[in-house]
Amino acid sequence: MLVASGRLSEDQLRIAPDGSAVNPQAFQQHIRLFPAEYEFQTLIHLQNDPQLAQAILGNDINALQDILRLRHKQRLEMKRKQDEELALLTADPFDIEAQRKIEAAIRQKGIDENWEAALEHNPEAFARVVMLYVDMEVNGVPLKAFVDSGAQSTIISKSCAERCGLLRLLDQRYRGVAVGVGQSEILGRIHVAPLKIGQQFYPCSFTVLDADNMEFLFGLDMLRKHQCIIDLKENVLRVGGGEVAVPFLQEKDIPTHAREERLANLQAAGSVPESSGARNQTPSLPSPARTSGAPSAAPVVSSDLETKIKRLMELGFDRESVKYALELFKGNEEQAAAFLFG
Repeated sequence: MLVASGRLSEDQLRIAPDGSAVNPQAFQQHIRLFPAEYEFQTLIHLQNDPQLAQAILGNDINALQDILRLRHKQRLEMKRKQDEELALLTADPFDIEAQRKIEAAIRQKGIDENWEAALEHNPEAFARVVMLYVDMEVNGVPLKAFVDSGAQSTIISKSCAERCGLLRLLDQRYRGVAVGVGQSEILGRIHVAPLKIGQQFYPCSFTVLDADNMEFLFGLDMLRKHQCIIDLKENVLRVGGGEVAVPFLQEKDIPTHAREERLANLQAAGSVPESSGARNQTPSLPSPARTSGAPSAAPVVSSDLETKIKRLMELGFDRESVKYALELFKGNEEQAAAFLFG
């Protein structure tokens, strides 16, 4: 029975000793309405456990009960292994190797507590970071420009410059090699071309790279020259001290190759997808003959990592969630499993 506040009583939400819900219909209804109150941190599980999410949002009560029992069993098994390991570590206080493991466990506990605090007080750190793109026109050709105040110079790729009809103006005296995460060839410089932002035209200079990972990057040189303001509160780029304001593009409007490359860079770095700056694909020019911006190659899954993935998948988790957890904990299978179990 619903109470006056719209919430269910504690008896209706009780969990049986085997991990299943005593009243699965009421339990499912409550989770849908108030997921943050679930004792097993449903919000995290819904993001990383598609099976649990599907069962909660679906109509098969038996499937929900089976998954709840399975997850409960997995948590108990993980706790049992942790207790066994702790007992082993404390068995001989004079064992140097055991003391090292205890030190590592204490350090990891601090890391886990820091992660939990961030999840509670700074959840935005785990969200996807959408890069800043705006619509511009170069020499009358529409482009999606990547706005990057961390890149010293404005960059255009050779193919993009050719599409805009600017290669005939290329000054090859400014040739060089762009170095950074990888390296790309600097083909030269285009000293001035019309750039349309909003309804206004501005003169713009470009460094031309022989790389297709970034078509057009609006760097710090032009941001400063045209007194641009990156207004993240209003989500617009203001040009000319505010005379023109163009909105940053939504994620669905960002070029596909940029999203795919960013994911590949994050996987190669073994970092968390939504909280990293991931600037591997962002060219930066420290001097006329230097820049960064060669894309990172997608990582090859090793046989050892594949074995860990298969073992964790046998516990009922999907492949993407397992890969994410292993990357988050740098291949540590037990920590990844603990993360997946919540």
